[in-house]
Amino acid sequence: MAKQNVAEQFVDILVRAGVKRLYGVVGDSLNPVVDAIRRNSAIDWIHVRHEETAAFAAGAEAQITGRLAACAGSCGPGNLHLINGLYDAHRSMAPVLALASQIPSSEIGLGYFQETHPDRLFQECSHYSELISSPKQMPRLLQTAIQHAVGQSGVSVVSLPGDIAAEPAPDRAAETALVTSRPSVRPGDAEIEKLVEMIDEADRVTLFCGSGTAGAHAEVMEFAGKIKSPIGHALRGKEWIQYDNPYDVGMSGLLGYGAAYEATHECDLLILIGTDFPYNAFLPDDVKIAQIDVRPEHLGRRSKLDLAVWGDAKETLRCLIPRVKPKEDRKFLDRMLKKHADALEGVVKAYTRKVEKHVPIHPEYVASVLDELADEDAVFTVDTGMCNVWAARYITPNGRRRVIGSFSHGSMANALPMAIGAQFTDTGRQVVSMSGDGGFSMLMGDFLTLVQYDLPVKVVLFNNSSLGMVELEMLVAGLPSYGTTNKNPDFAAVARACGAHGVRVEKPKDLEGALKAAFRHKGPALVDIVTDPNALSIPPKISADMVTGFALSASKIVLDGGVGRMLQMARSNIRNVPRP
Repeated sequence: MAKQNVAEQFVDILVRAGVKRLYGVVGDSLNPVVDAIRRNSAIDWIHVRHEETAAFAAGAEAQITGRLAACAGSCGPGNLHLINGLYDAHRSMAPVLALASQIPSSEIGLGYFQETHPDRLFQECSHYSELISSPKQMPRLLQTAIQHAVGQSGVSVVSLPGDIAAEPAPDRAAETALVTSRPSVRPGDAEIEKLVEMIDEADRVTLFCGSGTAGAHAEVMEFAGKIKSPIGHALRGKEWIQYDNPYDVGMSGLLGYGAAYEATHECDLLILIGTDFPYNAFLPDDVKIAQIDVRPEHLGRRSKLDLAVWGDAKETLRCLIPRVKPKEDRKFLDRMLKKHADALEGVVKAYTRKVEKHVPIHPEYVASVLDELADEDAVFTVDTGMCNVWAARYITPNGRRRVIGSFSHGSMANALPMAIGAQFTDTGRQVVSMSGDGGFSMLMGDFLTLVQYDLPVKVVLFNNSSLGMVELEMLVAGLPSYGTTNKNPDFAAVARACGAHGVRVEKPKDLEGALKAAFRHKGPALVDIVTDPNALSIPPKISADMVTGFALSASKIVLDGGVGRMLQMARSNIRNVPRP
């Protein structure tokens, strides 16, 4: 049996760590690794058209599966293209291993063609970034990188010169057991007792939940029921906490709706659970706040805390539920539920009134129809910008659907690449890319990746021929919009020219049929929907501090936006409020 080279050993370790595919663009410094993948049936090379797409796709795969995913870029410019997608994965706490191949090892530091220093460049967007400068560092260095990515939920980068990748690997050492999943973390008894005391002493408690409540839905509901607490959520918490929730009062923040803002400000005790909610202008400064998070570095960095509790949501709530005293008084909860329902009733008409006559089409209407037609276990990938608003307000979570986007990093052009990674995890599952025309056109070349692999991703393109969110930011600052208009092609014709299904929709009456046809189509499809550029959105509470740097405007036509089927749930919850 021929002796392994470093590249083959590298690939074998990835396979043992559960990596199914490596997204990237081939290049000479990567050739030994790509060839090793070609000869290994347990892993696939996914050839994308841009390395930024590779990193976004790997990050999405990691978020969907919860397992390590991987991407690669060739030396210099190749791996530099990974950086934006890696920033997004790292800030989304997605375990991703990035291979940044390097120039010949003998030339490093001498200004060689395409020379960069990826082990330095990626330090800010990774937990671990190191250069393999000798075959003797394998396999320990790669194993260490994997354990950083999985154990700390983020990115690790391994830089590997092409010549070292082709060298014989050292004799195989004893294989170290790899960390492939995170443990549960339980707080100490002292912190639990302090939090129990705070809860028992408070008359009005509100829970505000983020993505850290994934897997803890039942515990959050039981806890809220016992202490009669309304539940608000951040954008990344929506998919985990909003469904089957009789205590739901909506979402706070810049895309918010409902009564979450009031519930967090009118309570005696606010408990932040698994959220790194960044907009401290929306958090109160005159109520007691406790925070529960598995990442200790998140504790207290958004607001002043009265108690910091280090632990994951599920285990912490399991400790709290039997210890807290049940509360009998529902007045605060019922008042917040009614405020929530009233708030939603007040805005729902924006997308239901004369929509069949409104041209260009209301984007709210598009999102509401999409929500109705999409599968119950669909994955939605969402472009940053106005698509975030429509997804936040109209896509209905149910415990099976997923909604992912660049919610922490805020990058453009993420939806299509993320859809690629999501679809590769399960080609039989419906994946919908909610793309804006600005984001889609930025990485449009990777629509060809859908065609090349016959991935059945459905791109629903909200085409308002502008960078709508940026235009709003300019208006907020008192500036005339400038440089925000896009002169777009017929994107449906472009899709057909690429070999995919493509249809353009300009009238509301054609929308439902076009979406149904796209969903029935077996391969990739694009629905180019011409939407109203004047359909904008504002949060339920605005202050001068909130306006700074974000798209809020009262000087233009503003549609507060409906909330789709969320209104039905709010009405249902109100029916359960006891009558005096």
